[in-house]
Amino acid sequence: MRIEIPFAVRQILEKLGQSGYEGYIVGGCVRDMLLGRSPEDWDITTSARPEQVKELFKRTIDTGIQHGTVTVMMDHVGYEVTTYRVDGTYSDGRHPDQVVFTPSLIEDLKRRDFTINAMAYSPAAGLVDEFQGQEDLRAGIIRCVGNPAERFSEDALRMLRAIRFSAQLGFEIDPKTLEAIRLLAANLEKVSRERVQVELTKLLMSANPQRMSLVYDTGLAPFVGEAFGGLGETGWRPSLSGGLPVKKPLRWAAFLREAGPEQARKILKGLMLDNDTISRTETLVRFWAVPLSEKKPDIRRGMSVMGAELFGDLLDLKEGLAGSKETEEAKTEEIRRIRLLKDEILADGDCLSLKDLALTGRDVMEETELRGPLVGQCLNRLLQLVLEDPKRNQREYLLQSLREFSIIE
Repeated sequence: MRIEIPFAVRQILEKLGQSGYEGYIVGGCVRDMLLGRSPEDWDITTSARPEQVKELFKRTIDTGIQHGTVTVMMDHVGYEVTTYRVDGTYSDGRHPDQVVFTPSLIEDLKRRDFTINAMAYSPAAGLVDEFQGQEDLRAGIIRCVGNPAERFSEDALRMLRAIRFSAQLGFEIDPKTLEAIRLLAANLEKVSRERVQVELTKLLMSANPQRMSLVYDTGLAPFVGEAFGGLGETGWRPSLSGGLPVKKPLRWAAFLREAGPEQARKILKGLMLDNDTISRTETLVRFWAVPLSEKKPDIRRGMSVMGAELFGDLLDLKEGLAGSKETEEAKTEEIRRIRLLKDEILADGDCLSLKDLALTGRDVMEETELRGPLVGQCLNRLLQLVLEDPKRNQREYLLQSLREFSIIE
């Protein structure tokens, strides 16, 4: 087995070794390398204490020194180096009350969540796989290290992480691990909504977003939130496709489309999502079932209301659901024709918003006695004329139309 480690990471491991300490890459980066994927992060674990790590390297940051973590800076990139540790009790069901440093790599690996994340590697010592992580990778199984009830009692977020990993990797969850999730589902209430939301979003953004059904089947959903759990009270399960573009509002909209815009907003606010995602998701949910027109004026109106990008997302949503119960296959070609017309509208530079209108609010006030909200109403009426026919976006035409509006007579 050959694992390619970045030069900076290799330098850190070599420096630790030359100074008499053990050093390994650990966790997700080892898992990803064994799966043939490029790791996003490179976590390092070592027998050296935090103060010893700080002595060895010129530039360090005390990232989480109370838990043994020091960030080592190499060429302006930070790498987290954490001392082998044994976690104490988890009175809050999320964070250890205290940690105890240990000289044993195996003791450190024992505290980790799943076997596929409990492997370590160094060029000098090779792969350390005490808990058969490689075997579970080959079998496609998510299995807790040791007793799953203990692992989930320590950190309730791990229950959602199990489902998220199964969705990202296309793995099955070990039956004992799955049963422990059902048993301890209520513990999820102890976890912050932000952390819950991050896991749910990663799940929805995965290649298997339909695994969201496991959040309901295991009984976790009511402890995500009352509104979120309420979606499953009638036996509903989300029909989702990994073929949808990987955009956060789009994936959330696909999941929440039957909830309605108001309920979708309530759920997302409860999960502390950012306002932009909430707004975009709510808009997509509001319009996803509205029939589309193949007439350019109607398409321009839709693009004007939603914005060109979000209108494109709406087409992606409708097309991604085509062939399911909600959308007949025959609709697919219609959506593709509308997409072509939308692209033509953008290529032609048609006016779609007030900022592109050939007349401004100042022009309206100079030509009329209108002030305040009436100016905006007037501009919007002019915009509707231009959305009907972009050639009308000429100053003289709009001024003439302005004079003809009954609103100023």
